[in-house]
Amino acid sequence: MSRLTGQFEHSIDPKGRVIVPSKLREELGDSFVATLGMDGCLYLFSDEGWEKFTEQLEKLPGTKEARRTKRYFMANAASCDIDKQGRTLIPASLRELVGIDKETVFVGMIDKVELWSKERFDELNSFESVDDIVEDLAKLGINF
Repeated sequence: MSRLTGQFEHSIDPKGRVIVPSKLREELGDSFVATLGMDGCLYLFSDEGWEKFTEQLEKLPGTKEARRTKRYFMANAASCDIDKQGRTLIPASLRELVGIDKETVFVGMIDKVELWSKERFDELNSFESVDDIVEDLAKLGINF
């Protein structure tokens, strides 16, 4: 599997469907798993990516925190199919939880896709200061 990259904007139609960008469809396949993500987005995993992710969850200990983490992702997971027109129906319950109603932003994040409401994405993801990003990377051990 290659890396998921790029940013794409699409609208939700009146039936709650959204076109999955063709570049991302190539990696996600005909179906994928959607679940709650971090920071107010949804995570979209290919079936293979979901398998790898859940294998990691299975290795977590039986602590209260680990159970809560598993529950967060598993209770909100939904299988989604992509139709011949490249559209998918993201369950209304998931769309409501992250505030997706009209405009969306898909972001390729290496091993998964984030699906955001455009409004929330614009609020949380301003890339105004490259210096701040470079500083954050340095803290994580990545230097330019």
